[in-house]
Amino acid sequence: MYSEEQLYSIALRECNLIGDINFLKLVRAFGTAKNVWENAKKEYNKVDGIGRKTVSEIGNPAYLEFAENELKFCENNKIKIRLRHLNQLPRLLNECDDAPAILYQKGNFDDSLETVSVVGTRNMSLYGKQFIQDFFEETRSNNYISVSGLALGVDKEVHEQSIQNQIATVAVLAHGFHLLYPAKNRKLSEKIIENNGALFTEFNSSRKPDRENFIQRNRVVAGISPATIVVETAFGGGSISTATFANNYNREVFALPGKITDKYSQGCNHLIFQHKASAISTIKDLINSLDFNKSFYKNEELFPRSEENIQLTENQTLIYNSIIKNPQISLDDLAQKISLPSHKILPVILELELLGKVKSYSGRQFAAI
Repeated sequence: MYSEEQLYSIALRECNLIGDINFLKLVRAFGTAKNVWENAKKEYNKVDGIGRKTVSEIGNPAYLEFAENELKFCENNKIKIRLRHLNQLPRLLNECDDAPAILYQKGNFDDSLETVSVVGTRNMSLYGKQFIQDFFEETRSNNYISVSGLALGVDKEVHEQSIQNQIATVAVLAHGFHLLYPAKNRKLSEKIIENNGALFTEFNSSRKPDRENFIQRNRVVAGISPATIVVETAFGGGSISTATFANNYNREVFALPGKITDKYSQGCNHLIFQHKASAISTIKDLINSLDFNKSFYKNEELFPRSEENIQLTENQTLIYNSIIKNPQISLDDLAQKISLPSHKILPVILELELLGKVKSYSGRQFAAI
């Protein structure tokens, strides 16, 4: 059921100084995790930024034994193992520089569906709860997956409302699958899987829900979706870190504004004030911004389109091909990649939009159609 590459990947990732980024550097240099395990200690100098100390634990038989036991644990608990260097992570998460080298999965995840991450405080108010209920009721006819962190408060409400409205939902955990934290959400985690959803974690069965794991977990919540909605959070709340990761990944962030005197609206208000999130004015506007109403796909079945062979200009071809290779690319990143100033790119983007080749998103981000 499990591969040799999974075995060596788990052993390699268990080494203290081999984090997700060093793991990827090594595997890209040596080709496979097994090759890293067998050769990196002798040939580490072929990899930039990797020193003798970094590779000192590679080859330790105790880690290989740990990996063998981990594979048995995964088999007994029906856990799938996704490896980043084999392009097995969810497609958007795979784009993140610091994505997990290994992602463990229980349940089902349809990577062809749109995802939206919804996060917030454990101390949810009636205002926040009502927003979540209204949001999922309004989007129940859309085919997408919700993502949250299975904590109490907002996360719990997100998963429950998703299930109630027959929307698949994903919970990202801050620990291994040997336990469930908080324990009172165990039944909810089972319902998520029963209702065609999934549980994800980058942590193996030796990892407990330590404080630092939750920040690490939040980057997966942000990275897996093109947009993150922050419902309620205080200054410095965990959801602020999720929003920060989403900003760093050039993803959209939306925040629910509230009274300046309400503690758990202050974090959202501050994100909006700092232009790190768009303010949610109405649920209808939010849904339009999330682009759930993709009428093209519905109309296509009723009115099949014949493909037209449109001849693009040199600049149109250059920009269009770059957008295809880099979905949801920002204007600044696009200008850097193709060495053209942004004021020369924007008119061409407009031409491509009129030709039905490109779609613009808020925050000056673009995707090919």
